[in-house]
Amino acid sequence: MQFKFPALGCALALLAALPFPLFAQPAAAPAIRHSYLVLGGKTAIIGEDGQAAWQYADGSRDGFILPSGNLLVAFSDRVEEVTRAKQVVFSYRRSPANSEIGTTQRLYNGNTLVTELGKQPRLLEVDPQGQIVHEFPLQPETDNAHLQTRMARQLRNGNFLVPHLLAFAVKEYSPAGEIVRVLKTDFPELGGRAAENWPFTAIRLDNGNTLVSLTHGNKVAEFGPTGEIVWKITNDDVKGIFQDPCGSQRLANGNTVIGSHAAGKGVSMIEVTPAKQIVWSSDHPLAAGVHEFQILTTNGRPEPGTPMK
Repeated sequence: MQFKFPALGCALALLAALPFPLFAQPAAAPAIRHSYLVLGGKTAIIGEDGQAAWQYADGSRDGFILPSGNLLVAFSDRVEEVTRAKQVVFSYRRSPANSEIGTTQRLYNGNTLVTELGKQPRLLEVDPQGQIVHEFPLQPETDNAHLQTRMARQLRNGNFLVPHLLAFAVKEYSPAGEIVRVLKTDFPELGGRAAENWPFTAIRLDNGNTLVSLTHGNKVAEFGPTGEIVWKITNDDVKGIFQDPCGSQRLANGNTVIGSHAAGKGVSMIEVTPAKQIVWSSDHPLAAGVHEFQILTTNGRPEPGTPMK
């Protein structure tokens, strides 16, 4: 016996003719937007709208936005704290005995960290008046000033995390200048020394791991407390986008932003998930040749720990 349901057929035809779906479809994830500070070929703040919100002198190496809203910027010969009106309110000039400044950071006690490269490589603590109040010699294992060290950072315990490129090592120094821990980057799993995994930026994460940008190796790796590799991303994962990655930053959502210093044009910054999926990129002209950077906001919300004034 065959049954027919004409009423059902009419109802289906009516639903198909509706100008809107009866059941809501999942909303697409909003596109990621960032505002960010770039330091490198240009020194600038780029807004989420892609416009330059602030620009300063070219050729910077490192820096941060401070709680006051001022910017702390390292150049090859000096460190400056500058207001948004471009007034210099703090400065330190490199010692004549050395040839470069590598990095800067505002310390927990209000003083400023500076590293100098050259015949007397050293880490300095400078007070607000620009006077050296503490220093100790660094141990980079090379006389090549430009490759002695880069992005040094003070840790919460008061020690300093210092990458030494040609030593293939991130060394943790005590305030007295003693090396208390060494994290090597020439593992066979990363290609050994032939891969030129020079450590450039090393960041101690909240979980105790250390995120390290490996410049000429064109990769970024996360190392566990005993130096084991717990995560890495290489050019094989991103179709060759990395061109000398110098800066990196772990975001609050667990993603990682990585900059390519040798990218003179095209994509110079990408954000990747832990699964290595690219979810954001920047080809902004002001970010070309990015040396270091600071992600400030994500879709209108400040990244934790980033002051915005």
